[in-house]
Amino acid sequence: MAIPIKFGTDGWRAIIADDYTVENVMRVAEATALFMKKHKMKKAVIGYDCRFGGLLFTEVTARVLGAHGIKSHIGVGFVSTPMVSLGVVKLKADLGIVITASHNPPSYNGYKLKAAYGGPMIPSDIAEVETFIPEVCSITNLPSVYDLVQKKLIVDADLEKLYLQHARKSFDLKLMKGAGIKLAYDAMYGAGQRAVKALLPRSIFLHCDWNPGMHGQAPEPIHRNLLELSNLIKKNPKIDAGLATDGDADRIGMYDEDGNFIDSHHLLLILLLYLYKYKNMRGKVVFTFSVTDKLKKMAEKFGLPYEITKVGFKYIAEIMTKEDVLVGGEESGGLAVKGHIPERDGIWMGLLVMEFMAASGKTVKGLVQEVYDEVGAFAFDRDDLHITEEQKQAVIAACKAKKYTAFGDYKIQGMEDLDGWKFLLGNDNWVMIRASGTEPVLRVYAQAATLADTRKMLDAAKATIL
Repeated sequence: MAIPIKFGTDGWRAIIADDYTVENVMRVAEATALFMKKHKMKKAVIGYDCRFGGLLFTEVTARVLGAHGIKSHIGVGFVSTPMVSLGVVKLKADLGIVITASHNPPSYNGYKLKAAYGGPMIPSDIAEVETFIPEVCSITNLPSVYDLVQKKLIVDADLEKLYLQHARKSFDLKLMKGAGIKLAYDAMYGAGQRAVKALLPRSIFLHCDWNPGMHGQAPEPIHRNLLELSNLIKKNPKIDAGLATDGDADRIGMYDEDGNFIDSHHLLLILLLYLYKYKNMRGKVVFTFSVTDKLKKMAEKFGLPYEITKVGFKYIAEIMTKEDVLVGGEESGGLAVKGHIPERDGIWMGLLVMEFMAASGKTVKGLVQEVYDEVGAFAFDRDDLHITEEQKQAVIAACKAKKYTAFGDYKIQGMEDLDGWKFLLGNDNWVMIRASGTEPVLRVYAQAATLADTRKMLDAAKATIL
């Protein structure tokens, strides 16, 4: 019996050679083809990142689409997710497919779907694609890549070149170079490595080689995975900032000049501040349930409308396609801004922060302080609990039943449950509990005035729920 295949918050992901096999990729590719044919779509853009088997799974997908008469533009070499999304727009395609497991461990691969507007496919369309997934792919004799090339149903596309051209037109790279900002960049063995080398060649580069094993490290740009980058900055006073992107380069992590991690909450506030106050841009602010409420505070202060969504960038992208959104983002490093495609893009956001530094003459710490001057200081942290499914379900059941009244000495004063459970503890402090939509973990988040206080709250919450 075929395994059930479901798309999570950001595509389908599974362990390579376990559930992520050629046969199962063929099933998902056929569902994609049937969805496209139903909606009279004829052209797709496909790209893969640096994970094992990327080209193989890409060609299998293109061969299934080709068997259904659908043309595929395949990226030349590994590419980032934003390169595929931008390629869909530039090549006027109907749909994009990215063979990637994003920030998951290297044993995983995955399959993301992108819409014609250059961002994640909306949830209702994803759900429709899922309904088309067959028990077994109906194509028993796949056409060869050679035959499909001859029929012009497979063509090469230099997606990275399109992206670099777009970036060079959109940013003042001369201003950044003139400001003398020294950047250290960690690609985490991911697909952003060539693009950053091309755009910012004077940077210091870490893990910028093609290594599908990634030394066993999940390419998620959070502090505990980036200690080498942090320590490099601490030891080198000439480095002004650190940038990291995940496996498919759509998520961002940053460091200040002292090697301190700047999380997505702070980056969202920095971007909003820059676009509103310095570039005089306006629009709606959209962010997921797990993001700091300081973003709400800044939006209200600037007189901007805002909306809070469920966790998953696809919810933000859907709003961006319908409304004038200035800044959108999620806690896990996926950020988007007006003037670009409605897509997460780690490299793009890094360039925007560097442009802000160059235009203002401020350091990263200076930008953070300007944010604090607007909304007050805060700190955020997150623990990923690798517990049994039984334990996880017990915690979720307790949250649903409202059994928690305090975490240690922290008394719960209110609770919100848009997507997970956010426990309000007073003084802008909160703890949130939510099961991951992409990994078998239970996430516990916390916000407080200082990192030490945040750590105490997380420890108290874990002691209570486990």
